[in-house]
Amino acid sequence: MPQVDSPAINLDITQWVGGPSSNISNELGKPILIIVFQVNCPGCFINGIPETLEIRDIYKDSPLLTWGLATAFEDFHLNNLENLNKLVNSGEVVGKTLDALNAKGLVNNNRLDYDIPFPIALDRVVPYQPSDYSLEANKFIKKDFPQFDTFPEKNKKVILNQVTDYLKQKKYEAKTFEDYQLKGTPTTLLVDKRGILRGKWFGSGYGLENEVGKLLAY
Repeated sequence: MPQVDSPAINLDITQWVGGPSSNISNELGKPILIIVFQVNCPGCFINGIPETLEIRDIYKDSPLLTWGLATAFEDFHLNNLENLNKLVNSGEVVGKTLDALNAKGLVNNNRLDYDIPFPIALDRVVPYQPSDYSLEANKFIKKDFPQFDTFPEKNKKVILNQVTDYLKQKKYEAKTFEDYQLKGTPTTLLVDKRGILRGKWFGSGYGLENEVGKLLAY
């Protein structure tokens, strides 16, 4: 797992949609802003992607590259290539995203009221077949509950059982999402011109504009 301030690894992707194929190692010399989202993720389209578009516009005259990474950690029947193509080609949204944006008046004929002009890569989804569910459950818990070892034994047992049951029902995993040990979507990755991961933020509203500005000033 690449840590902040260590080399970023290449995105493990199936294909690019709506842009030229590339990867982090091919773009050394240019900083990269990557918005990681799911097609079926209302918050990604209400907050995450609009924030990315604002930053892209602010720094449009800079060397900053802006990419999207469409991933999936749930709802695999919706977070797929077919619906990503609909999004990129016509702005059409589906599922919970459609319901939430429609309630806010942010769609017209099931389509976004804004364009996504940057290239988007599709995360590679593979069958989830761990050899040891207990080991995987502990790794999952340490990612989301860094203070887990300090919890009372009774609480730890409950959490471990819940996570193990969740993993036993999980059929697929997205490789880049797992490689970067992401917690959810939207998540923003910021890579400097030397290919070093400088930021990893789950959610939005973290002063990303300033973080990008500092990176471009170096």
